[in-house]
Amino acid sequence: MRIAPEAEMSKLVTIYGGSGFVGRYIARRMAQAGWRVRVAVRRPNEAIHVKPYGVVGQVEPVFCNIRDDASVRAVMQGADAVVNCVGTFDRKGKNSFDAIQAEGATRVARMAAEVGVAHLVHISAIGADAESDGAYARSKAAGEAGILKHFPGAVILRPSVIFGPEDQFFNRFAAMTRFGPVLPVVGAETRFQPVYVDDVAQAAVMGAMGQAAPGIYELGGPEVASFRTLMQQMLGVIRRSRLIVNIPFGVAAILAGVMELVQTVTLGLIPPQITRDQVRSLRVDNVVSEQAKGFDSLGISPMALGAVLPDYLWRFRPAGQYSAIKESAKNLRAR
Repeated sequence: MRIAPEAEMSKLVTIYGGSGFVGRYIARRMAQAGWRVRVAVRRPNEAIHVKPYGVVGQVEPVFCNIRDDASVRAVMQGADAVVNCVGTFDRKGKNSFDAIQAEGATRVARMAAEVGVAHLVHISAIGADAESDGAYARSKAAGEAGILKHFPGAVILRPSVIFGPEDQFFNRFAAMTRFGPVLPVVGAETRFQPVYVDDVAQAAVMGAMGQAAPGIYELGGPEVASFRTLMQQMLGVIRRSRLIVNIPFGVAAILAGVMELVQTVTLGLIPPQITRDQVRSLRVDNVVSEQAKGFDSLGISPMALGAVLPDYLWRFRPAGQYSAIKESAKNLRAR
């Protein structure tokens, strides 16, 4: 780890949701740059894994509820930069799309302007659209609008599907391959542009440090591929052969509705594997638009999918960590 200048060491960043999938990578990079890092989360005792990212006391989890003005303001005091990584897939309840992704994001921006924070970075998503059929996409757009209303100099990042060791995309589908010869997907021909989590973190850090011009950036990796192609690539990495079956959108919507009903009846004990809102979002390609600013504008060369997937999906191979040894042994016997 490099030794940061004294002026840099005195700076403080507050990262809302800083212990989550994307947030932890941002926290690590900010700590490596010498900043003090305040990780604002609902359960600080479950975020102690961020503390070793820096020297003793440099990275600290603190309690914050993004739905509460006083809580958001308290953890922002003294911060030179703020990053908002908080998101949700809950469509109902206290932590719904609107409460977290629209009202919560707007609250962070309003408080940042009032407190006098120098830089604000917000993690949104490709597909954020006020006119979308999906409630998730509409809430993301509402959050962006609130951010720009109160903090027009913010940096807003819209990543495509994010991959990395802790992701809920490739890990989820790789785990599904253990239970049968068929791998069902919805929207097999929908296109994605997977982006590596640490590349998103690098872009966020540039925004927090004032090294990125204000505005909206759409972030995608170097490859655009259909859902089906991504699953085929994943299957190649984990050395499994499965039949990829596309579930038509109409059928998927019905199944999702049934799953949501089960969730309601069980008071949330059985969460749906897919929701109707997710089915609607899968009808639309999740790729960087041609006119958007992206990694090129930030001088970042995004990591290719194939360079990273084997590093964390190996555990889903039939022989796990011993797959390479078994393959070598077969070659020896053949000779």
